[in-house]
This record gives sequence, structure tokens and C-alpha cells, in this order.
Amino acid sequence: MILPNLRSAVRFTMLALVLVIVAMVSALTAMQFAIHGQEVAVPALVGLTPTEAERAVGGLGLQMDIERQYYSPQIPEGRIMSQLPLPGTKVRRGWQVRVAQSLGPTRVAIPDVTGQSEHAAELNIRRRGLDIASMALTQAPGIPPDQVLAQSPPANATEVLAPKISLLVTVPADPPAFVMPSFIGQTLGSANRTLQDEGFKLGNVTLAPPPVAPGDEANPVAGENAPPAQAAPAPSQPPAQPSPASIIVSQAPGVGQKIPAGAMVSFEVR
Repeated sequence: MILPNLRSAVRFTMLALVLVIVAMVSALTAMQFAIHGQEVAVPALVGLTPTEAERAVGGLGLQMDIERQYYSPQIPEGRIMSQLPLPGTKVRRGWQVRVAQSLGPTRVAIPDVTGQSEHAAELNIRRRGLDIASMALTQAPGIPPDQVLAQSPPANATEVLAPKISLLVTVPADPPAFVMPSFIGQTLGSANRTLQDEGFKLGNVTLAPPPVAPGDEANPVAGENAPPAQAAPAPSQPPAQPSPASIIVSQAPGVGQKIPAGAMVSFEVR
């Protein structure tokens, strides 16, 4: 009796295992079908009108966006000239197909705006139905600022892809910089003449504090019986003022610093 029961149990276990495997395979198949059932192939849109292209992608559950417009001697004006993703690419429903629209052959002559000011060049370009793609700035010695130095595409270009022109415009050159020399040890009058000859200005001139003579320092170990310090006698003459003969002991800006033309230089003298 035990042996038939064992065989029945094994047979039941095998049947249950087969049912589980069948269920898993069915689930995977259904999932695979659901995933691939949402995929469609991107149709070919080049050469179609926007209305025709919208209809083609809309029927497959896709979307279309016209991102750019270019001149094209091959594709008639108003029709699609390129697309992304490419035709035949598998994408999911709801995917956006980006396209470029043809403006037809170039009908506007590219004007020559070199030598014009930035404002005049922009007016000239937009008056012809064109746009400015980008504008770069550069310094050009000997050329006035705010002047178009170059353009792309060049004047009278015929094979133009986009209705846009890039400009290279000059800007003012940086003022020249000079390295600050050392005036320490020179007289104030001599340094002032040098500054004026080189186009610089004399700034503040102050007196440096007098040096401390040896023995004038306070005694930190004076005893309690040391005699009290006597007050210094009041000066009988007003303090001295800087003069052309005063000697320079420090300067600002410091030695070796870069300064622009016409900068102000200050001194401390004795």
C-alpha cells in the first residue's frame, strides 16, 4: 500500500512542476508580446510635406517635431529634408521623430558686412530675412573697435545651408601695462620728474616715522628703585614736511607690480 501512495505523490509533484513551468513560459510570452507589441518602425518622411509626415507618424502612434530649417537645392521648399531616428528604426509608441524642413534653394544673396559696425551689420542682415547665428569678439591692433572683421558664410555665397550669418567683431584692446620700477633711495623730486615724463601721477607723499635710536627703547627689567622717566621736552619747531630733497624709503605700488598707464604712485619719505 505504501508503494502505490508514493507513486501517486511523485506523479502529483511532477504534474504540479509542469504546470508551474507552463505558467512561467506563458507569462514571459505575454510580457514579450506586450513589450514588442508597443514597438513600431519609423516611416520614411524625407520628401513629404509636414501634413503628410504628421499623418504618417500619427497613424503609428508617434509624434513629430520640426526642429530646424535649411536651404536645399535638392528638396523642394516646405518638404522634409532629414529625420531622426532614421527610417526603419524600431521605437516605442509615443516616440518623437525630429525632422528638418527645406527652405528650397538659396534666394537671398549673402551681404558683405565686413567693415561695418555691429549694429549696422545686424540691420543689414535682418533686412534681407537672414539671422545672426553667432558673434565672436576679438582684439585687432590697428583696427577700431565695434567693427565686423570677418563673416561666415562670406559675401555672395551660393551654397548656404542655414539662413544665418556668423560675425567676428573687434573690441577695444586692453590698456598697456607697465612694470613698476624701484624709486627707493632716490629723491622725491627726481622720482616725480620720472613719473611725469612717463605719463604717471604722483600720489600721496607721507613722512616715515623716525628710526628708534639705540638706548631709547623701554627697559623691560627696570627695578622698582629706578628713577621715574622724565617727559620729553616739547618740540620747539613744527615737524618737517616732504620736500624735493626727501629720500624715498617705500612706494606703492610695490616694485615689480604691473600698473596701467596714468596710474598714481605714492611714496613714504624721510
